[in-house]
Amino acid sequence: MQAAALHPPAVKTPKGFARFIIVLTTVTAAVMELIDTSIVNVGLNQIAGSLGVTIEDISWVITAYAIANVIIIPLTGFLAEYFGRKTYYIVSMILFTIASYLCAESSSLVELVIWRFVQGVGGGALLSTSQAILFDAFEPKDRPMASGLFGMGLILGPTLGPTLGGYIIENYSWPLIFTINIPIGIIATLLSLSFIGKKEGEGKKKDQIKIDYTGIALLMVGIGCLQYVLERGEAEDWFNSHLIQVLSALALFGLAGFIWRELVVKHPAVDLHVLKNRNLAFTTIFTFVIGLGLFTSVFVYPVMAQRIMGWTPYETGLSLLPPTLIGVVMMPVIGRLMAKGVSPLPFVIIGFLLFAAYGFLSGGVTPEANRWDFFFPLILRALGLSLVNIPLINQAVAGLKPKEYASGIALNNMIRQLGGAFGIAMANNYIAHQYMQHRTDLLSSNIVANNPVYNQYATSATQMLASKTGNAYGASQQALKLLDLRIDKQAYFLSYLDTFHMIAIFFVAVLPLVAFLRTKKNANAKEAMKAAAEAH
Repeated sequence: MQAAALHPPAVKTPKGFARFIIVLTTVTAAVMELIDTSIVNVGLNQIAGSLGVTIEDISWVITAYAIANVIIIPLTGFLAEYFGRKTYYIVSMILFTIASYLCAESSSLVELVIWRFVQGVGGGALLSTSQAILFDAFEPKDRPMASGLFGMGLILGPTLGPTLGGYIIENYSWPLIFTINIPIGIIATLLSLSFIGKKEGEGKKKDQIKIDYTGIALLMVGIGCLQYVLERGEAEDWFNSHLIQVLSALALFGLAGFIWRELVVKHPAVDLHVLKNRNLAFTTIFTFVIGLGLFTSVFVYPVMAQRIMGWTPYETGLSLLPPTLIGVVMMPVIGRLMAKGVSPLPFVIIGFLLFAAYGFLSGGVTPEANRWDFFFPLILRALGLSLVNIPLINQAVAGLKPKEYASGIALNNMIRQLGGAFGIAMANNYIAHQYMQHRTDLLSSNIVANNPVYNQYATSATQMLASKTGNAYGASQQALKLLDLRIDKQAYFLSYLDTFHMIAIFFVAVLPLVAFLRTKKNANAKEAMKAAAEAH
């Protein structure tokens, strides 16, 4: 009896075709969820025009999804235990699919925002639960390969969103952005019903699980308000807005109360005690920076490409896709190397350095750059992300007890999403600040009477416009407006380059923390992975 307790039986894993279907279903579900975090961005103009609202109003479509997403992710471990993981997974997928249909059918902004929030609730569950189900399909020794497959989705989803969204907007209408999820969701649901089995012990009576209503309420207030502040702070003029001040105070109160509550209550909704594990604690820092770099680069690069280079949304997405696919192909290779016992630390170090190099190189381009000028930096970005994702996914659970695994993986995914929200908010604010600084500098250093370049441009532009319009005074005013537009464009361009540099600095700054990550010898590592497998 004692031996059995010390050495529990191995978790039965699916083989052959069944494993293939589980891999296909879970990775597709994760990619679908991540695509929906960015696919809407390129269609905001068309959606706003169709519903008769402003761009500022339609941005609630993004904010609602992000708030729902980041609230539900840390609760996925508890909800999966309460309802049963398979049941919770399938219900979440059905909810996501139905909400996608209702988003497409929405005829008003309020409708669309409500169903987008519901879609985010279903989608947030897909991310962490897909990862847990995928890991169960592999033996402990093959766990890094599962990390590689899941990591493919983490990189591909946010990058594929603008490409797919751009193609749909240019060739079809905006509802297809949502309806495209419906056949995928239906097929994934049917496959999940047929091939995903219940884990051992699933189906525990609900009355045996105590619900931490206070903790859940504090989490919703804290994370929800924080996400709103990060998403809408720039549009609301940050702390000059009374609403942002109130929500910031609520976020602080909610998060502080949530942390205190989860540390003292006997049955917490989210087990924060897992952060005592040094590997998980430091991994969350790296994961935060990865989320910041991934989502901010996917935000800043398309804006710059379309605003400065004049590319269409589809052209911008296509420029991202080939380099990203190179990185995606690398994921299973890295997973196989780690399965053979290669230390994760060199991958983390090289990956962060490659992403930093991407930031510095992208920050050095000129306005005349074409798609190929970005190709090599984007390859560095993709390779950097592929190198760090698998080691960090594995390091997040290394050393955790079986019962702590769900909480650890949910917290890690939440931190990634928060990193992305923080990065985009920071980028918006930084771009606005740098834009004003660069515009002032360009005006003061170039638009002066003794500058021959300025005088020559003003004269030639005025003469050209006068010859076309026959109005010399009007031509002079138009020439000044054209010059102002060029200065405006250059100021924005320089601010985007500064943002790439800032992202790179984040990646360099956290590198010394690698020294705090623990790596185990192969025998101990296998035991840790076995324990993680049994946690499901």
